Amino acid sequence: MPINSEGYFESTFQVQSEWVDYNGHMNMGYYLVALDFSATDPFFDYLGIGQDYLKQTNKSTFTLGSNIDYIQEVFEGDPIRVTTQLLDWDPKRLHYIHLMYHAEKGFLSAVNELLSIHVNMETRKSDSFMDETLAKIETLSASHKTLPVPEQAFRKLGIRRKA
Repeated sequence: MPINSEGYFESTFQVQSEWVDYNGHMNMGYYLVALDFSATDPFFDYLGIGQDYLKQTNKSTFTLGSNIDYIQEVFEGDPIRVTTQLLDWDPKRLHYIHLMYHAEKGFLSAVNELLSIHVNMETRKSDSFMDETLAKIETLSASHKTLPVPEQAFRKLGIRRKA
């Protein structure tokens, strides 16, 4: 079951050798690649808006924005566990966050917050999710509203100055 005992959507992957840079840790660019394929894609499949949905409806999702915070490095072969929480939504958009943990040591390695929009691929314009999808999103949202909002959510990038 992709929903873990705490109520988060959960996925896993392992750090691949080709993702490691000359510093010996996972390269920053591969965090987004790994999280996209190993967390966002399964999350969208769970909601019924993944690759099969595109083939059946000619509708998909595009990412409007993404923030990544690199907290603690991971290395080749490390097992990774990702929790995903739906933070907000409307009939065309999803706002969600991935928290990436070392699966054995338990530390938080990275956070990826995203905003996606539903798109009609024929017109390449935004379009409302179908009623069936909206019902799934609404159900998940109600469940995720009971979860604590991660402190990393809703972050703005900038230099913090002391007063």
